[in-house]
Amino acid sequence: MSKPTSKPKREQEREQEEPEEPERPPAAAEASPAASATPATPATPAEPATPADAFAAFDALYEYAAPGLVQQAYLLTGRRRLSREAVEYAFHLAWERWPEVAVDRDPAGWVRAAMHEYALSPWHRLRRSHRQPDAPSTDQSAQAVRGALLELPPAYRRTLLLYDGLGLDLPETAAETEASTPAAGNRVLHARELLAERIPELADPEVLHQRLVSLLTKGPAMVLAPPRTVRTGSERRATFWTRAAVALTVLVVGATAFTLATAPTSYVPPLAPGEAVDGVPALSGPQRLTPQREALRARLHAEPVTGPARLVPDPH
Repeated sequence: MSKPTSKPKREQEREQEEPEEPERPPAAAEASPAASATPATPATPAEPATPADAFAAFDALYEYAAPGLVQQAYLLTGRRRLSREAVEYAFHLAWERWPEVAVDRDPAGWVRAAMHEYALSPWHRLRRSHRQPDAPSTDQSAQAVRGALLELPPAYRRTLLLYDGLGLDLPETAAETEASTPAAGNRVLHARELLAERIPELADPEVLHQRLVSLLTKGPAMVLAPPRTVRTGSERRATFWTRAAVALTVLVVGATAFTLATAPTSYVPPLAPGEAVDGVPALSGPQRLTPQREALRARLHAEPVTGPARLVPDPH
């Protein structure tokens, strides 16, 4: 009777290192519209898109995804103004790179990733208006969950929102957060532990999912700019930075040309100072004129060579 073959040592070590996928609540299998929006792939080659088609596609994507994205940004930052700014920035970037976004497998996910990165940027801490969250809401239960989420590290906050809030699976969550699958799983587990310490009822993944979905669907109402305003703002932003780059290039070229025109082309060594030898005065050529003597020399050169003015001194 043959003995059962054992697994190689490398596979055993890999299984011990990789954590198990966090338990997924049944309701989390249904992803939110912003997370599951995937454009259908046409079966036949489509004709080249016209500008009107691009405008309509962008407007449709904005109207579809922006309301949900602004609630996600508010859950990540706790600031209404920063949430609107993050959504508008993400769609500005999407319009600048629309040829890339239009053919992406998940355009809404592309915009969501850009919005999350901007909303969680550490540079916002330097802005005085974004140092403190907004005033708490009247719903104490929702405010307690928001406060517990804001105390998590940004990476934990974002991973938990994608996995338990939007219903993405673990590989998709890891890919969007640019982390390995084991790292994303550990972030979810640690985030759940930290939330359970603050609010014990959130230890149940199903309850946590329901609370996150409730926060995303019943968040504060925020007015967003129309899609046309976002498009024109993106174009103005691109025009501004293009002109700034051109102006900076012209300035650098002008400064370089001025330096080349005015810089000396040869080296003139300075005249070494003379030294007295055995009491003999140093012979080092004419000394430098004082300002008074230079003024007198200039006056003598300017006045007539002959006449009383050369013989009779001025009374003063």
